[in-house]
Amino acid sequence: MEKTIIKAESSSWLPDFGELYRFRQLLFSLAWRDIRVKYAQTYIGLTWAFINPIFNLLILSFVFGKVVQVETNGVPHVFFTIIGLSAWTYFSTLLNEAGTSIIGAQNMIKKIYFPRLVIPLSKAISGLVDFFITLLCLFFIMAYYQYYPSKNVIWLPLFLIIALLSGLAGGILISALSARYRDFSFVVPMISRIGLFATPVAYSASSVPEQYKLLYFLNPMAGVVEGFRWCLIGSSSPEPYMFISIGIMLILLIVGILYFGRVDRLMADIL
Repeated sequence: MEKTIIKAESSSWLPDFGELYRFRQLLFSLAWRDIRVKYAQTYIGLTWAFINPIFNLLILSFVFGKVVQVETNGVPHVFFTIIGLSAWTYFSTLLNEAGTSIIGAQNMIKKIYFPRLVIPLSKAISGLVDFFITLLCLFFIMAYYQYYPSKNVIWLPLFLIIALLSGLAGGILISALSARYRDFSFVVPMISRIGLFATPVAYSASSVPEQYKLLYFLNPMAGVVEGFRWCLIGSSSPEPYMFISIGIMLILLIVGILYFGRVDRLMADIL
């Protein structure tokens, strides 16, 4: 039988990735439980995963495409918006679900030992279902409009990984903050609503005045969304400010992991 030794004197804030690997079965079990529970006891089940992004798409397309009539350089606004929505949906879902994940699992945390980072990581895996369903809607719309992606599409897998890391960065940081400061349970939905309009989901970042662009791209999701759009319908060169957002995202990921490691040592006591 494998023995797990908990060293109380350990001062490292970095996660033990070897330990996370050993608990991989728990990680996937929690993720699978979340997937099953999310649409359990509903009449149409997984169909809700299609309805939610389509409903958001129709609302955003009507407001920004018909009422505001933002410039999309000849690209159908529905297609233009679903590209941004595919990246934003995963980040927003993970931010909201991971934000309360530690509090929701407090009984398990107090009774047994396991690497606590497993909990927000499981939300990142279960959130992939909605993420890939939104991507599927994107490909259907692309086929409907018979729109061929630009040659930059070879970079799409890279930006898919960046989108996953963005959601993970926000999820880990918010889960640790919410464990210590319960106010974040109320703040996160507000951040998510504001972020939808502060991110170029239904409009282009090129419409932002030049003097505000540096401040605007401090939003890590602005670069991710623009990166998605550049891969599919972009020009030969990406938005230069895009890399600032990606850098901010990497910083948030590192800060989130370090802060989670700090809270992890006190988690059973503060919950």
